[in-house]
Amino acid sequence: MDLTAKTKALKKLLDAMPGAVAHPYLPPRATEPLILMYKVAGKVFAILSVRKEEFVIVKCEPVLADMLRGKYEGIGHRSHLDKRFWISIDLDADVPLNEAKSLVKSSYTLVSDSLTRKQKAELTTRPAPKPKPSRKVRAAAR
Repeated sequence: MDLTAKTKALKKLLDAMPGAVAHPYLPPRATEPLILMYKVAGKVFAILSVRKEEFVIVKCEPVLADMLRGKYEGIGHRSHLDKRFWISIDLDADVPLNEAKSLVKSSYTLVSDSLTRKQKAELTTRPAPKPKPSRKVRAAAR
């Protein structure tokens, strides 16, 4: 996986978040992941592209999402996720890296705040579980 500096910076930030687990997605017949889906306690909070286009998809408050789409050309919608709550940040566009990092942290906070008290306590007391490879990952490894 050859990652650009911006993608490496976001990956480092995402990997350091308490309880965050990266789940790689490999399309059929691929040997490297296309995206890393980051989850905390089983809930998605970020999707990082690790091939071809540089982008990250994060959860966002609806009012903030609309404001950011008006402010930056590099913020839009890219996936099947509800466009009111999810934004795509094009890392090659006009969005500063610090703004992208801030939005990633906000997404993590939005999702982790919705966890139960027990789940929140587990985030601080034990290390993040290792993701189980999906069937596609295991099949590609053979």
